[in-house]
Amino acid sequence: MKVTFTAIDERRLGIAWRPWDEEVLSHIRTIPFREYDPDRRMWLVPRTRTNAVALLELFRGAEMANAWVLYAELPSSSRIEAERGVDTSAASATVEADRDLDVLLQELRLRGYSAKTIRAYAGHVRRFLAAAEGTPTEWDANVVTQYSERLLQTGHSHSYVNQAISAVSFYMRHVCKQAPATVRYVRPKREKKLPNVLSGAEVLRLLQAVTFLKHRAILSLTYSAGLRVGEVVRLRVQDLDLARNTVFLRQSKGRKDRYSMLSAAALSLVQQYLAEARPETWLFPGQDPRRHLSERSVQKVFEQAKTKARIQKDVTVHSLRHSFATHLLEAGVDLRHIQELLGHKNVKTTELYTHVSTREIRRIQSPLDRLMAGQDALREGDLP
Repeated sequence: MKVTFTAIDERRLGIAWRPWDEEVLSHIRTIPFREYDPDRRMWLVPRTRTNAVALLELFRGAEMANAWVLYAELPSSSRIEAERGVDTSAASATVEADRDLDVLLQELRLRGYSAKTIRAYAGHVRRFLAAAEGTPTEWDANVVTQYSERLLQTGHSHSYVNQAISAVSFYMRHVCKQAPATVRYVRPKREKKLPNVLSGAEVLRLLQAVTFLKHRAILSLTYSAGLRVGEVVRLRVQDLDLARNTVFLRQSKGRKDRYSMLSAAALSLVQQYLAEARPETWLFPGQDPRRHLSERSVQKVFEQAKTKARIQKDVTVHSLRHSFATHLLEAGVDLRHIQELLGHKNVKTTELYTHVSTREIRRIQSPLDRLMAGQDALREGDLP
C-alpha cells in the first residue's frame, strides 16, 4: 500500500491511500473531526500529535510519501520511532530529510515565522532535497543556483523561485550551518503583474448570487474592508467595533495589528447573521464551532458565486481585496489612507493600484473618438 500525506493548512492534513482499503477507512472514521474532501479526493484530519502517532501506527510498513507532515507534529522523529517501534524501512531514503525538516520547522518557529510561511518553506525544502544529489556535505556552492535555474526552465514563476531560494538558503544556513558566503544564488527579476479586479457592477452581481446569509456576509465583509481570506475567517465576534464602525485585524500578515472600515451595508448583513447563527468565539466558525471556517471553504463559496454570476474574468476571492483598493482609489481616497486600510508596510506596494485604476485613463479621449465625433464636418478626402 502507498499512502500520501499532504499539509492542507496549519490545522489539517490530508491522507490518500492506494489501493483502496475499507479497513483503513474504518480507522480513519474513528478520528474526531475528520472529513472527506471530494475535490482533493482525500480525507482531512486535525494536525495533532495524537493523530500523527496513530497514523504512523496505522500505516506501519506502507510506503509513505511526505512523511515529514506527520513528523512535524512530533517532538523528534527518532524518539517517536523508538517509543512506538514504527517501521519506516519503506521510506528509509527520506528519514534523514524528515529529521532535517524537524530542525527546519523548529528554527522557523523560534524566529517567529507565520504558520503559512513555515508550510511554504517546508514544502520548498522538501522538493529541493528530493531534487538535489548527494548529502549537504557533498553539495557545491552552486547547488542553489542550479536548482533555481531548473525551476525556471520548468515554467515556475519568478515569485515562486524567489521564495524557493529564500527557503533553501534558510535551510542551508540554519540547519546545515553553512556560512552565508558559501550559499550562492542569483534571484530572478521580480515580475510586474497587475492584479485582476472586478467592476462595481460585477461585485454586486457576485454578492447577489450568494443566497446563504453566512456566505454573503463573509464575501461582503471581505470586499467592504479589503480583507485577505485568512483574515476574514479568523475574525472573532469581539473584533467588530459597532460603535466606531471598524474591524480589528489581529496579528495579520507581518504579525501586525490594524483596523479597517466596517461599512453600513456589510454591518447590516453581519448583524442579521449574528442574530440567526449566534456564534460564540469565531465570527465564522467551521463545522467544529471551536475552529474557524477554513480558507478553502471561502474560496469555494467565491468560485460558486462567480460561476452563478457569469463572471468570466480570471479572479479569486483575493480579487475582492484588489477591487476594494482600486475602487477607493478611483473614488479619490488618498493613497496613504488605502495603505493603512490594507496594512501595507511600504506605500510602493499600494502604488500598484494606481496602475490598475482607470480613473485617469477614462478622462483621456482617444484620437479615434475625436475623429469620429467630427466626421460629419469632414468632407470626403479630408482625412489624411
